[in-house]
Amino acid sequence: MLSKLRPKIVSILHSNAEVSLRLQQLCDLLQESIPYYDWVGFYFRNGNKEELKLGPYAGAPTDHTIIPFGKGICGQVALSNENFVVPDVQAQDNYIACSINVKAEIVVPLFVNGENIGQIDIDSNTPDPFTHEDENFLEFVNKEVAKIL
Repeated sequence: MLSKLRPKIVSILHSNAEVSLRLQQLCDLLQESIPYYDWVGFYFRNGNKEELKLGPYAGAPTDHTIIPFGKGICGQVALSNENFVVPDVQAQDNYIACSINVKAEIVVPLFVNGENIGQIDIDSNTPDPFTHEDENFLEFVNKEVAKIL
């Protein structure tokens, strides 16, 4: 299922639309096409600050528009530069709850020229839905996104 989306992703990202619109269309595509991707969004480093700022997303509105480095799953990925798959958010001490419905989360860092400039964040209302295939898929998504930033 995930691999079938790759041509659509490339098509969206390499269109002539504004970058923010392309990222929004990408979030919408992932959220609508993958049943267990209930919230899909990008967080980007906020200038020179040690914090992330919410970018385009699809799903329920969130109050978490700024996340300090080290806080929550996203903040930890900003420091570790590594994928973070959380099969059960309730089992995480350093978790920022966005919705009582969220059961799992996956965050994959976004690198441009070797620098971690942000990440894609997926919340799922399904317990433990993310596999190695999701990680590979989201790494592919971020590599394509990096080409347009």
